[in-house]
Amino acid sequence: MDGVQAVLHRRLRPEATAPLVVGLSGGGDSHALTLIAADWARTHQRRLVVLTVDHGLRPESLGWTHSCAALVARLGLEFRALHWMGEKPSQGLPAAARTARHRLLADAARELGARVILLGHTASDLDEAALMRASGSTTPSPREWAPSPVWPEGREVFLLRPMLALGRAEIRDWLTTRGETWIEDPSNEDLRFARARARAAMTPKTVTAGAAPMDDLADLARAVFVDQAGVITIPRAALSAPGAARLIAVASLCAAGTDRPPRRDRLARLTALLNGREPVAATLCGARIEADAAEARFMREVGELARGGAPPLDLHGAGVWDGRFEIRAARPVRIEALAGHIAHLPPSQRDALRGVPARARGALPAIIDGDGGATSPVLGDAPGVFIRSLVQSRLLSACGVVTREP
Repeated sequence: MDGVQAVLHRRLRPEATAPLVVGLSGGGDSHALTLIAADWARTHQRRLVVLTVDHGLRPESLGWTHSCAALVARLGLEFRALHWMGEKPSQGLPAAARTARHRLLADAARELGARVILLGHTASDLDEAALMRASGSTTPSPREWAPSPVWPEGREVFLLRPMLALGRAEIRDWLTTRGETWIEDPSNEDLRFARARARAAMTPKTVTAGAAPMDDLADLARAVFVDQAGVITIPRAALSAPGAARLIAVASLCAAGTDRPPRRDRLARLTALLNGREPVAATLCGARIEADAAEARFMREVGELARGGAPPLDLHGAGVWDGRFEIRAARPVRIEALAGHIAHLPPSQRDALRGVPARARGALPAIIDGDGGATSPVLGDAPGVFIRSLVQSRLLSACGVVTREP
């Protein structure tokens, strides 16, 4: 498994002090990754924490969690069991379970101070995803290095899949030679699910080596400017370059703080408009896009906030408002959208507001006090409150500018 060790060394920083986490389901792929990651962590004296998600979907799941705990104890590592609580959906269960798993893993990683989650996807997963897309699914291919797909739980957390050059059979042969046993989940053979059908259709010849290359948006992203209000400005010329559609989708999600990708037809229409030189005013993913001949600006659509997109946040401690701003408050505060409160800002902040595009002003966060006064920590000091925009770091991560452990 030297190739996996090489990926770990290339993507991780051996000298870093932050812990690493690995997701262990108990199946052969994650079992092998846990063994390899344990060797790497010991060599580089890195703290490694193993996380297992119990979805509570099968009667065997608690026993599987105990088996994972036993493996981790044998390796002398730290272990945490995470549980998907609450009612489960009757439709779309695999997607819901996948989202819940990523949220639990991201929350646990952030709590531990880890920035990277190791996952055991393989070349076989790449081919399954390709077969699923050929059948009409929109399932993306797993990538070696990618930001966490959940927001805001996964902010500034990255996923590393170091085994994408290996097929599932090869990994199991390696485990067998080491005398290891693993869990086989019966749902992997349940043909009601698209992934199980794709797996059943695969043959050994189907397996490829390595992930498909990611569209390189890093150069385009470096031409993007993000201001303190979270408004993204992109030169119009960049929006006619290869990869522009993906940049437009990413910019819309980041500017709006939302996480649901745009419909393909809407994205295609907006891309065609922005590829020209005519003025554009449009919305996508909760973002408002305004473009003149020189540049396009992406900002939060105030109308979405008015329709309940960002309910008031009562905060004393740390939290995220509207998916765009991370706020830490040393005193109890109430955060709302600035729309409707601009007249109550102090004069200095009303002056500072002139530097924010008009249609973005009402979407700024504001601290509303008991007598109706308002201050925006984006526009000036707010005692006891620290605010940080998440827009730029999310954009750079999504566009592939960050290529290894921060």
